[in-house]
Amino acid sequence: MSMIVLLVILAALALWVVGIYNGLVAGRNGYKNAFAQIDVQLTRRYDLIPNLVETAKAYMKHERETLEAVIQARNSAVSGLSAAKSNPGDAAAMQQLAGADNALTQTLGRLFALSEAYPDLKANQNMMQLSEELTSTENKVAFARQAYNDSVMSYNNRREMFPGSIFANMFAFLPAELLKIESEQKREVPKVQFT
Repeated sequence: MSMIVLLVILAALALWVVGIYNGLVAGRNGYKNAFAQIDVQLTRRYDLIPNLVETAKAYMKHERETLEAVIQARNSAVSGLSAAKSNPGDAAAMQQLAGADNALTQTLGRLFALSEAYPDLKANQNMMQLSEELTSTENKVAFARQAYNDSVMSYNNRREMFPGSIFANMFAFLPAELLKIESEQKREVPKVQFT
C-alpha cells in the first residue's frame, strides 16, 4: 500500500514539474508570437517609407539630405528588425531595434516638418494617403508593442517566481527583454495635416 502512495506522489510530482515546464514553454512561445505581430507592423511601416520618399522627391528637390537620412534610417531600422526577429526577447536585439526605430521616427518627423513648406506636396493625393497609412501603422505598432511587452512580462514572471525559477534555470529559459521606446513619454507619432 505504501508503494502505491509513493507512486501516486511521484506521479503527481512529475505532473507538477511537467506543468511548470509547459507553462514556461507556452510563455516563451507567447512572447515570440507577440513579437511576430510587431514584425508585421514594422515591416509594413518600413515598406511605406520608400513610397513616401519617392512622392516627396518630386517636390523637395532641394531637401536631398533629409530624404537620404530617412532612407538610411529606414534601412538601419530594417536591419534592427531583422536582428530582433532572429532572437525576440534578446536584450541587445531589442535595444538595437528600439534605437533604430527611434532614429527613423526622428527623421520622419523632419521630413513631415519640411513637407509643410511645400504646398503642392501637402496637397498631393499620394502623399496624403501614404501619410494616413503611416499614421495608422504607427498606432498598430504601438498596440503590437504593448501586447509583446505584456507577453514578456507574463513570461518573465513565470520564470522568476518560485518554483518556476528553479526549472527555468535548470532548462535554460532565459529572461526576455521588453521593447522600450526611449523617452517614451516624450515620443509622439508623427502627425501630418493637409488642409
